[in-house]
Amino acid sequence: MVDFEFSEDEIRFRDSVREFAKRYIEPKWVEIDEKGRIPMDLIKRIADQGLFAIPVPEEYGGMGGTMVMTALAVEEIAYHDPAVAVAVYTLLNNGWPLALALFGQEEAKMEVLPKVASGDAFFGIASTEPQGGSDVAGNKTVAKKVGDKWVINGEKAFISGIREIQELPEGGGFFLVAKTEKPGWSHKRITDFVVLPKWNGKIREEWKPTVYEEIGRHGLSTGGFTLENFEVDDKYRIGEVNKGFYLVLQGFNIARILVAAATVGSARWALDRAKEWLRTRKLFQGRPIASFEGVSFRYAELYTMVEAARYFVYKAAWMADNIYLSKSPRFKPQDLNLPVAMAKMLGPTVTTEVYTEVLKWFGAYGYTKECNAHRGWLGTFSYTIGAEGAQNIMKYIIARDTLGSDAVRNVWAKEEE
Repeated sequence: MVDFEFSEDEIRFRDSVREFAKRYIEPKWVEIDEKGRIPMDLIKRIADQGLFAIPVPEEYGGMGGTMVMTALAVEEIAYHDPAVAVAVYTLLNNGWPLALALFGQEEAKMEVLPKVASGDAFFGIASTEPQGGSDVAGNKTVAKKVGDKWVINGEKAFISGIREIQELPEGGGFFLVAKTEKPGWSHKRITDFVVLPKWNGKIREEWKPTVYEEIGRHGLSTGGFTLENFEVDDKYRIGEVNKGFYLVLQGFNIARILVAAATVGSARWALDRAKEWLRTRKLFQGRPIASFEGVSFRYAELYTMVEAARYFVYKAAWMADNIYLSKSPRFKPQDLNLPVAMAKMLGPTVTTEVYTEVLKWFGAYGYTKECNAHRGWLGTFSYTIGAEGAQNIMKYIIARDTLGSDAVRNVWAKEEE
């Protein structure tokens, strides 16, 4: 990390993703956002390029790559689809498959991960519920052991991939969070499961999905679902019973790195479009807009903040590789909390600021569909609102890990007895 350089393999990989995205994603991203669909043939192309399950070991169908490579891929895809639907679909099918590879049981990993890597199935996260997203300990979905199976009942909301699961050949599912003890607020009563509402081409009747209509990132569906006596074999349990809170938080750390990478890629696209406009658009006796310090200085500030967010992304990805892939004794999983929170806090926030300024720099043109900058603003804003962890949660993590948990812990955070 001291020399701030990517390896030759990482550079070659990044360049191959850039060439692929420019050829197959860039010509389609506006149509994807307008029509609200990522074409199935494009999903298959991405899979054939090896861009799903990048950090998953080869024995499970993955590429056996690194989190740094995965972040590079997501950033490049987001640059060529700044509305980030394709990037988010890609990051979900990298981050949560890695979490399953790290924490899941062998039989489930061998069954699920190759189909995700091939693009035939989707695998995301199902933790958010109608009463709250970041409050994982307040989860109300319940899983009860009945014989050798688990029976799950509950409702999830604002979950990505609902429509895609129904349309993909094999289907797919989620890294799902459920309570496995008495109801009530507690992080000690949570267990994680692989839940596959559609598998081997068959949709389970106990799964009742719905798809929301969102204001942006239209190519990737978001929705909710209820589970009514949804039976799951014990082989799909992830980790130990009642230890799921700690595993899903580690999964979020992995996913948040890639979310931040996606927002950085989109912000880079917006700044590049603005750069061209500011240099060529002339006003007041032929002066380029860039000659006005009120504009150029703000551009400089935003460029600097995007680069700072980018450094946080790759520091976090590098640390994740040390923790989970090379298993360096220098780091523990909780060491990832701070760099990830900083990346997830800064990346979406600065991207929103970038689009706000860029749209103003474009003036009236920015308010037209022809400009297309609004697509990036709406797509990335979901992560400023709080998808994959609210911004205030990121600030809490940073404060807790720097000031100390004893100083910042809230009264409501005390575990119920």
